[in-house]
Amino acid sequence: MKRTIIGLLIVAFIVIAMSIPSIATSFENEQTGFGWISLLPPLIAIILAFITRQVLLSLFLGIFIGVTMINGWNPFYGFLRTLDEFIVGSLADGWNAAIIIFTLCIGGMVGVIGKMGGTKAIADTLAKKAKTPRSAQLATWLMGILVFFDDYANTLIVGPTMRPLTDKMKISREKLAYIVDSTAAPVVGMAMVSTWVGYEIGLIKDSFANLGIEANIYGVFLRTIPYSFYNIFALLLVFVLAYQLKDFGPMLKAEKRARIEGKVLGDKASPMASEEITDMELKDDIKLKASNAVIPILTLIVIAFIGLWYNGYTYSEGVNPFTWKGIRTCFGNADASVVLIWAAITASIVAIVMATSQKILNLEESLEAWVNGSKSLLITCIILVLAWSLGSVTEAVGTADFLVGVVSDSVPGGFLPILVFLISCLVAFATGTSWGTMAIVVPLAIPLANSYVAKDPASASIVIATLSSVLSGSIFGDHCSPISDTTIMSSMASASDHIDHVKTQVPYALTGASLAILGYAIVALTGWKPYSPFISLGVGAIAVVLIVTFVGKSTEKEDIKERME
Repeated sequence: MKRTIIGLLIVAFIVIAMSIPSIATSFENEQTGFGWISLLPPLIAIILAFITRQVLLSLFLGIFIGVTMINGWNPFYGFLRTLDEFIVGSLADGWNAAIIIFTLCIGGMVGVIGKMGGTKAIADTLAKKAKTPRSAQLATWLMGILVFFDDYANTLIVGPTMRPLTDKMKISREKLAYIVDSTAAPVVGMAMVSTWVGYEIGLIKDSFANLGIEANIYGVFLRTIPYSFYNIFALLLVFVLAYQLKDFGPMLKAEKRARIEGKVLGDKASPMASEEITDMELKDDIKLKASNAVIPILTLIVIAFIGLWYNGYTYSEGVNPFTWKGIRTCFGNADASVVLIWAAITASIVAIVMATSQKILNLEESLEAWVNGSKSLLITCIILVLAWSLGSVTEAVGTADFLVGVVSDSVPGGFLPILVFLISCLVAFATGTSWGTMAIVVPLAIPLANSYVAKDPASASIVIATLSSVLSGSIFGDHCSPISDTTIMSSMASASDHIDHVKTQVPYALTGASLAILGYAIVALTGWKPYSPFISLGVGAIAVVLIVTFVGKSTEKEDIKERME
């Protein structure tokens, strides 16, 4: 029955898509391109993903309809170009290919660590310290903050490392995915040294240069941090939820299931990591050592950190790499995709050497464990390729440009950061990319903010707040979108059902976004003073505590049972 419904939905969407040309003709013109119809590819992918829970199929149909639009509404050419131009093109992209290799290598490393008992050992060790669901969640939150230099590395280190512990503490995979997702981009996006800094600074520099504004660009970026309300409130919300051991919305239901029934996944869940890696069987005579997990993971972190510094130095002429400015420049110029491959392969080799040298596994068994670990993430890699392809399609049909044009026609000065935040949220949600959103919105937002400033735009609070609203709004939209690569990777790293992760995270993300809007409103109402963002942060922090205290319900096993009686 379910397959029939899915089939009918697919046919219905295709028929509707093929009948759109006659409607499109009346709306399409030289200025707007596809107009509102440019929203169809991401909307179809997102709606179908929620209805059918078939992420692969939903993404493919979104791509197909978008490419069909581009090719004169011809479904035959649309199908061919979907395959040979967009999907192959996404896979052939150097950055994308490197992320795929990195992901597979991380899976392989985790496979070897798991097979030689390192994963279980570190879970047992952490369980001695984190003996309750509260401490396990707080430990995951803290680890997410400590791995601050790259969002992909953060996700793929924290998720697999903490999953055995959170499973043992009967914490739902949805909650783990939420913590992992909320401590990745929000942390990296504000970090003073990270793989994001160079990109963000580059966008600011180009926009300032086009307006003839001279400024210390890194200083401008640092001033945006207190205005990064969504990032800060998202991190604070995770902490307060974990500390009070409360939840609300769909997450409460997931945690109730995990605590009472011991089911970390829902009955209909399809985790984005296979049982080959999540339920790996160990040999009977293995002596469990936490070092068998800690050493490869530390190798990954250290090589990634040093590699980013070294790789960035090779692209930074005339820079002293041992000064703070030099280190910052090196990280900003580094090619993270290449460095992450170095780190993942080196860590994999270390794991294999440790397994064979201790005679826990022979070389053949180690390589088999590595391959099985990589295989477990194959479906994730396919979804990533399709998500990137859909991103290319939305760019080609002008989805982001349409949204920006519609929303930003008239902008009252006091509401500018709020409006820009909302635009960034919408664009990131529709396109599934925070970086792409920044690239589109920053060059539009800075001139708008500058038009309200009489002198020294680089120091003007409205410019700083507006710029920050783009950066944090992009991350919010990315968090809520089921077609976002970072959301997909969080589901994969936590072995969670992807749609369940999105559904349970959205209420929390919306809470953070609502408080961010309140924060920007307070900044405007207090006259854009230097202390204004700190008033917003104080009010927002109090609001987070109050919301969790009075809206959230305890997920303590005893409290849940008491409510059920």
